[in-house]
Order: sequence, then C-alpha cells, then structure tokens
Amino acid sequence: MAEKKYTSIGGQAVIEGVMMRSPHYLAVAVRKPDSRIVIREMRWKGYGDRFPILKKPLLRGVVTLVESMVNGIEALSYSANVAVANDPSAPVSKDGKKEELSSWAMAGSIFFAFAMGMLIFVAAPHFLAVLLGRSGLFSSGVDNPVFHLVDGAIKVAFLVIYIYSISLMKDIYRVFQYHGAEHKSIYTFENGEDLTVENARKYTTLHPRCGTSFLLFLLVISILVFSAVFPVINLMRFAVNPVLNHLCLVAVKIGLMFPVAGISYEFIRASAARAKNPVCKALIWPGLMLQKLTTREPADDQLEVALASLKCVLMLEKTPSAYRGAEIELAVLGEIARVPATVAEFPEA
Repeated sequence: MAEKKYTSIGGQAVIEGVMMRSPHYLAVAVRKPDSRIVIREMRWKGYGDRFPILKKPLLRGVVTLVESMVNGIEALSYSANVAVANDPSAPVSKDGKKEELSSWAMAGSIFFAFAMGMLIFVAAPHFLAVLLGRSGLFSSGVDNPVFHLVDGAIKVAFLVIYIYSISLMKDIYRVFQYHGAEHKSIYTFENGEDLTVENARKYTTLHPRCGTSFLLFLLVISILVFSAVFPVINLMRFAVNPVLNHLCLVAVKIGLMFPVAGISYEFIRASAARAKNPVCKALIWPGLMLQKLTTREPADDQLEVALASLKCVLMLEKTPSAYRGAEIELAVLGEIARVPATVAEFPEA
C-alpha cells in the first residue's frame, strides 16, 4: 500500500494570520483592518541543518518541538505588533508611535504560559491522582501503573476542557479559523493543486500531523513511559517530606517530556504516513476529533492569508534571489505568481 506523502512545509495560526515555515524561510501573513495582506519574510536555518545528528529518529521530534516554539514566538510577536499598530486604543509612546511588543516580552509571555501549562497539565493531575489514591480508589504509589493511567486521564480531561473553554472566546475562535485555513492550504499543496481559494475551500480542516494531535500523542505516550520508568525511580527518595518528594517527581516528569516528545513525533509521523491502515487510522482518530475543537471552518479571506503565506515560502525556496527581508503588502492573493512546486521537492522532514 502506497504511503501518503506529506510536505515538510508546515505552519501555525497567529493573530489574524498564518505563519508558514519551509526548510529555509518563514513567512508570516497577517490581514490588516484595511483588508490588505502584509507579509514578513525571514530566513532561518534549522538546528538539524547545523548539526545533522539532530535529524536522527527520536532526536528530531524534540528539535521540531523546540524550533516550533522559537518560530512561534517570532510569528506571534510580529502579528501582535501588526494588531497593535492598527489598534486606535493601543498605548502610544512619547514619540507618538504605537508601543510594540518586543520578542523578549512575547518570549516572557510564552514562558509564563509554559509554566502555567506545567502547573495545570503536569503538577495538578499528579497531585489529584495522589489524592484519589489516598481516598482508597487505588494505590497512590507512582510505582503503580494505575496511578499513571488516572494521572493521564485527568490530563486529557483538563486539555479538552481548556481547549473548549478558550474556543468560546471570540479572538481565539478566529485564531482557530486561521488554523483551519492553514490545514486547508497545506492539503491543497499536498494534493498538487494550484494554491487558490477555490481549490483550498473543499478540503477538511483536520490534518493527521497537526500539533493538536501531537499533544494528544504526547499525553498518551507519557502514560506508558511513566508507567515503565517510575517504578525504578521510586526506589530513590528525593526527600523525606512526602509533598517535597512528589514535587521532585513532578520535576522528573517535566524533564521526561522531552524524550516523550521524541517518541510521540515518531508515532504521529509513522501513523499519518499509513493513514489507510486500520490500526494507524484508529491511532489517528482521537487526534482528529480533538482538532474539531482547535480548528474552525475559515472564511475565504482567511484562506487567502494562509495561501499567501504558503505561496511566499514556496516562491522563496524556488527563487532565493526574490528574498527581500522586508514587509510586502498585497491587495489580492493573485499578486503572488503561481509557484511551480511539488511535494516531492519538499518531502516530510
């Protein structure tokens, strides 16, 4: 059975726009209030290109996660500044200019969000599982696989509740629409069609290699890894105080999330490539269902933004001399010429 071919080009929804990343370039396309599309082009070099060993299985998943976080901070910072520049209520500096968010400020916000994520999705489930175990439902020891099953179930429940809750916010709903536009654009390219709104419109917003699916794989695989590793770690007592000891165990869990990310990446890559296999289809299905919360059907103007970003990185890859390293503005998608590129030129990483 032929494997489904996916492209190494991927993206991320940002504020009123989409970031697309190709092997050597980033393009962040944002819709301005005047309906024009502004695009920022950036060169970039992946860690795997600098250190080839990082392209090896298990390592490449961790690298992809780190790179996505770094690129995401840059893209979010840029889209936020475009929003600030066009917001009449935004604060103005002494020189009369709108106060922009620096990359450091955005990085600080991302770090705070990461810390809160570790608290909500790692520490809180762990201690809730301890409390449930001590109530007599099961053995609360981390050497018990049931403990990690309960811990994982709480994490998944928290994730679903969190995503559903933020999806009710108007601004987040629009980001999720751009997320859907990103997927439709990638599908259009992967199916060898011209990058037009008409072609992209018919595709689903659910993609098997989405970061949302990756998160779910991450949680499920962490249950298996923790169940195997913690019976050994439990032979070590980090502290006499039980609470402090559990805090140390939570810290170990956070550290283990990096190798778990590497395993999760390999699973999602292998299962997506064999999507017609019944077992792989079953593995992919929960992630696709979760994407029903993180993606929404985009409007045509949102599809235009995603397609503009994708066409931009393809154009730069095919014609590096076209790189300007500055902002460009478009009135319509057609201002970027058709790019003769195929998935075979940009196979999955």
